[in-house]
Amino acid sequence: VQLQASGGGSVQAGGSLRLSCAASGSISSINVMGWYRQAPGKERELVAIVISGGTTNYVDSVKGRFTLSRDNAKNTMYLQMNSPKPEDTAVYYCRVRAGNSNWYWGQGTQVTVSS
Repeated sequence: VQLQASGGGSVQAGGSLRLSCAASGSISSINVMGWYRQAPGKERELVAIVISGGTTNYVDSVKGRFTLSRDNAKNTMYLQMNSPKPEDTAVYYCRVRAGNSNWYWGQGTQVTVSS
């Protein structure tokens, strides 16, 4: 499985931004999808994650503002970021699990939120 993340950039607080993660390869075996982020000097953290057929879980700090979705026809996962805050500034990564234990990371995409 190969993942290509895109959509990062600079945005003002209160604006919106949509990240994309296009998957290729053995995508039929993907059963977990998620977005993570890593801010400078901090550990990488989970932002949102969904297991096939299940509900999406979000870190408390983004609940009500970010939405994880996917377009199966395009083999693409999205992270819609509404009303971002400066503390959301980070490198964002997509990650998926294929089968029982094979995890794959996309390359990071930088998101910078200015006040």
